[in-house]
Amino acid sequence: MPYEDTTKLTITDWAEEDRPRERLERLGAEALSNAELLAILIGSGTPQVSAVDLMKNVLASCHNNLNTLGKMTIRDLEAFKGIGPAKAITILAACELGKRRAREKAEERTDLGSATAIYNLMHPKMQDLDVEEFHILLMNQHFKLIREVRISHGGITETAVDIRVIMREAILNNATVLAACHNHPSGNTHPSRQDDQLTERIRKACDIMRIYFLDHVIVTDGSYYSYREQGKL
Repeated sequence: MPYEDTTKLTITDWAEEDRPRERLERLGAEALSNAELLAILIGSGTPQVSAVDLMKNVLASCHNNLNTLGKMTIRDLEAFKGIGPAKAITILAACELGKRRAREKAEERTDLGSATAIYNLMHPKMQDLDVEEFHILLMNQHFKLIREVRISHGGITETAVDIRVIMREAILNNATVLAACHNHPSGNTHPSRQDDQLTERIRKACDIMRIYFLDHVIVTDGSYYSYREQGKL
């Protein structure tokens, strides 16, 4: 009679590249099956069945339809060995979030295609600062804001800026357009020689990385200076 190994591998026994959490981190959520995504939520299965296989069984009872899964009750889910009240509630909470997301419109991203738009966004954040701060605004190709990042917080007349940090943030956020912005606590909008040199370094770095350098805006309380509007970019 052939030997039959009845030992069941748990997810922690799998090769790391096959585990749902690691696969999501490496490949993105869209690469995972519904069962794998749900397995991440419930965290564990039973000594006999992994979390992924447990959720495959649950989904099979719903004809692999997430809408049907969302109609199940806590008691329905608890009928499966390995699912208690906490896991059942987690699953139904995730289904409800999915429904609510489907009903909501996508968030409208801020359009920052002009120096005035950049000033209007940044002025409330910078108008009362008594030291210089340097921020970057990362955008997509339609000048819609992806993320605003403060790069440095410095002194009264200048602040240190590392071009490598700027480029790293742009790449990590998949930005194709970048604008720089800093404040002058003195109220003088005129750029300094250091401002000009920094702007040129950013421009060169953006050229190398094929990122469009939209503008460098200097903000004061009530006015601004735009390198783009002044023809210096």
